[in-house]
Order: sequence, then structure tokens, then C-alpha cells
Amino acid sequence: MWTLGLDTATWTASVGIDRDGVAVAQRTERVENTLAAAIIPLIDGVLTQARIAISDLDAIAVSAGPGSFTGLRVGLSTAKGLAYAANAHLVAVPTLEALARALGPRTETVWTILDARRSEIYAASFRWRGDQLDRVVAEMAIAPRELARFVSGPEDVVFIGDGVDEYQDVLIELFGAVVKRLPLAAAPPSGAAVAAIGRERLAAGVAAELASVEPFYVRASEAERKFC
Repeated sequence: MWTLGLDTATWTASVGIDRDGVAVAQRTERVENTLAAAIIPLIDGVLTQARIAISDLDAIAVSAGPGSFTGLRVGLSTAKGLAYAANAHLVAVPTLEALARALGPRTETVWTILDARRSEIYAASFRWRGDQLDRVVAEMAIAPRELARFVSGPEDVVFIGDGVDEYQDVLIELFGAVVKRLPLAAAPPSGAAVAAIGRERLAAGVAAELASVEPFYVRASEAERKFC
């Protein structure tokens, strides 16, 4: 089974291909201008690397949020178009889970934090139990200092994501300088991880309706806040 994974939830875009549980191709790029212009060349690159065509794909998995509102829309619209063209299944994958999965098995609890703007972060925590990644705290949008309510025993925690880049000082103030912190460049998004989760979710009977699937924003967009 060939699964293509797309992650455009941050300004680091990643595209990968999973075949029956094996990552066979991946390309990741920091995007300085527009994600829409970068994603198609990345897709072409991994298809070429895997030596397959779009029509060979069985499923398209996409990182569906939370994250950049614009990035999520770009990723999902691209995934919908590819799924339609390939007559493939579409699977929506939680962004924070995919980032934790990309880091690989750890003994610590993994807190994924992304900069949500407006002095907030998107946050969730995960724990590896053998080869299974379990969600401990569900996705939420909170002020960075509110992490102190949820994190106990910071010596057994690793923080990842671009929220680490933005709020290093807050994390050190809350949990001390020795707390493990990996910025996005050190623990980047992985299209292959998105593809792997998508394959697993599809095997479990979880697929998205092509026409109705929407990004998982966690909180309302600025337009919704103003006009709804």
C-alpha cells in the first residue's frame, strides 16, 4: 500500500511516502514565501524518488491541524485534489501527533507546542508505550505560561515544535534551564510520519469524506472571531 503524507502546518513543509510501514521517500523544506508554490515540487520529488506515479497512490494523508491556518488550507486542498486525481483514500492526521511521531520513541513525555499567534500556543502531550504513541493531553490553545498547570516532573519531559523557538524564555522560567527543548529545526515535520499515521488510521477504518473534511483549527480564525 502506497501512502503519501503532506505536512504544511508550519513554515517547514514536508512530503513523504510510506509503503506498507516503510518510509521510502521524504523531502522537507523551510518555506520563506508561499507554501502553495513549494508543495507541488516536493510532491514531484518524492514521487520521482519512489519511482511511482500519482495513480499508484492508495491513500493521501494530510496533517490537518492545529497549525498555521493558511498552511492547513494549502495542505488540505492539495490533498483533496490528489486524492480525487488518484481515486485514493483521504486521511486527516492530527498535526501535533505527527510531530511527536516524527521525533521517534522516547522515554520522556513529549509535549508538542506550536506558535498559535496572539500570545498563545497549540499544545498536546504524548507518551510512547513500546512502539505505540498514546495521547496524554489533548490538543488545546493556551497561553504558554499555562503549561505549568499541565506539566509535572519537567525532568521527564521534552518540548518540541516552533513554540520552543518562540517561547524559550518562558519554558526556562517555568521549568528551569535543564528542561529538554528541541526547536523545530531539530525536530522537524515529517511527511513520512504523516503517511505512516494515515496508513494506520485507514487500516483502523478511519478515513475522511473528500467533500466535507475540514482543518482542525482548535480555535476560531480571526475572521470568525470578528464576524461570527
